[in-house]
Parts: sequence; C-alpha cells; structure tokens
Amino acid sequence: MRIESLKLSDFRNYENLELELCPGTNLFYGDNAQGKTNILEGVYLCGTTRSHRSTRDRDMIRFGQEEAHLRMEIVSRDIPYRIDMHLRKNRAKGIAVNGVPIRRAGELMGLCRFVFFSPEDLNLIKNGPAERRRFLDMELCQLESVYVPALTGYTRALTQRNTLLKNLPPHPTAQDSAMLDVWDAQLVSYGCKVIASRQAFAQTLNTKTGPIHRRISGGREELTVLYEPDSPAERFEEELFAGRERDLYLRTTNRGPHRDDLCLRVNGIDLRRFGSQGQQRSAALSLKLSEIELVKEKAGDSPVLLLDDVLSELDERRERDLLESITETQTLITCTGVQEFEKNHFRIDRLFRVAGGTAEIATEE
Repeated sequence: MRIESLKLSDFRNYENLELELCPGTNLFYGDNAQGKTNILEGVYLCGTTRSHRSTRDRDMIRFGQEEAHLRMEIVSRDIPYRIDMHLRKNRAKGIAVNGVPIRRAGELMGLCRFVFFSPEDLNLIKNGPAERRRFLDMELCQLESVYVPALTGYTRALTQRNTLLKNLPPHPTAQDSAMLDVWDAQLVSYGCKVIASRQAFAQTLNTKTGPIHRRISGGREELTVLYEPDSPAERFEEELFAGRERDLYLRTTNRGPHRDDLCLRVNGIDLRRFGSQGQQRSAALSLKLSEIELVKEKAGDSPVLLLDDVLSELDERRERDLLESITETQTLITCTGVQEFEKNHFRIDRLFRVAGGTAEIATEE
C-alpha cells in the first residue's frame, strides 16, 4: 500500500496541514517539539483508529478547539481509498471510507498496514509485559480481521467484570455469582480467541526473527520468540473459576490474556532478565524488521513504515541494518537532521522541513 496525501485540521499543533507524499522515502526533519511525530501519529490514527501513544481523542484536538479532522488518501492493492476521521471532545470519533460512514473500527482494518518504530520500541524487551502485549495487539489488529472484535470484546468483558468485583460484598449471594458467571462466559469466549491468535502469531514471528537476528549479530546469536499465556486456552475457563475467591478478595481479575507475556531468548538466555542493553536493542530491532516481512507475507502487500527519530538511538551497525531493510517500501521518517542519511548514502525522495506547525518541501542541506 502507499499513502498519497494527508490533511490535518486542528490536530495536535496543526491548524491546517496538507501533504502530498511520494511512494519512496519521505523525510521530515526539524528541531524537537515542532510536530514531526504528530504527522506520523495522524497517519497511524487514520489507518488504525488508534494512536500509537495510547492517548484519548480529546488530547489530540488542537488547544482551544472542539473538533479535529483528518483525511488520508491511500492506494491499497491498486484500489484508491479516502479515509476521513472526525475527532470530538465529548463524543465518539466519526470515520468514513470513500464518504461512507462506518460503524465499527474493525471495518477499517485491512485497508492500511503500518510498521511503526519509535525509540520507545527499543525498550520493548526491557520494559514490562504490558509493552509486549501492546506490540502483539498492534500487529494482530492489522493482520487479522477477527482479532479486533475478539480483543474489543475481551477488554469490554474484563472491564465489566472488574467493576462488578469492586462492588460485590466479600461473600456474594447466589444472584451475585450468577452475574459473575455471565461475564466469565464472555471473558472465556473472547479470551480463548485472543490466546489462539497470539499463539499462532508468535510462532510465525519466531520463524522470521531467527534469520534476521543472525544477520544483525554476525551469526553469533540465535533469537527465539516464545508466547507465554497467563492461562492456556484449554484451561482458561477452569483456572478463571478456580481463582474466583482470590478475585473477590483482591477485587480484580487475576487470570487471563491481559496478563500474557512474550519471552525473547538469545542462545537460551532470557533477555528480559539477563540481556545486556545492546542485546535487548538488537532483539527489538529484529522484531521490527520481522514485522515488515510478516506483513508482506500475510497481507500480500508492503506495509508503510513509520520511523520516529529512531536513528538517533541506534549505533552505526544497527542503523545500517535498518536502512538496508527499508528500500522497497514507502517510508515516513522523522529526524532532527539529514546528516546520518547522507553519511549512509541513503536516498531521500522527498524532504520536508517541519517548524512551528508547518511542513514544507525543502531541498537537502
């Protein structure tokens, strides 16, 4: 797929921005806090209905305004689409594809596919399990249409069950237990689908990361990706029921895919606990490069790469590995300067200078 154009109105620090993008590498450079990341956020939001920053819709509306509008024109599998998004402070976002409103965010999935890489992703291995679950969810929501309703349903049931647990007495009545049974049934139904999708995705991802990491490490390291479900799908219902008394005491749900994790090992060593910072960053880079290959394979189309000031966080070898992997797909890159790209003789097809809520085409300096 490729992005043809992007228009932002009252989004973040942009009053009105219109961009025409080229199919190759689009580089956005400028000082910090000028709005470079906001452009990538707008692109990702249009294609997935969610921000990579996990923020509320109201926080993305320009200060002093009540609404924001975004429009993105893309070509996916040789078919043009126009995606319009309307953010409002006190109402749900409105979304339309080719002028036709859609009711559920899941209807948008499949049109756009992105691989988003930010400096925070380099800490994917070092940070807690929530970051790795978010990584799984972001990719699966783009690759599997059935995953979106499963994850949404599970999250909704989990929220309702936790709310109920907080309001129940220490010794619930038969009626209280029956209400828990209702939410347990939904939690198990949706949760088993989430677990199955994550398990399959991790297995496929593992086949991609191995060769990539061997190349990055010069053949010295073997990277293995393992899915660690909090509860296997076949035992989830049993373990959820067995833990009900503990849930009532702690007033929260303690079993389920909201507590899953992803384990990454190098030569059998758990990187989360014993990996050096360099090993952890190499593994994170391998995961991101594997995403590109996985999206191409599963979707039959190249993803758009969104690289948010990543090169400043990589050493020369990892920087080279990343740049060599992004030559055959549309890429949007943010950075503070173009020197690193010139040093690597990296081709820049369109250069934008970003400053004070504007982004204008510039010539290389």
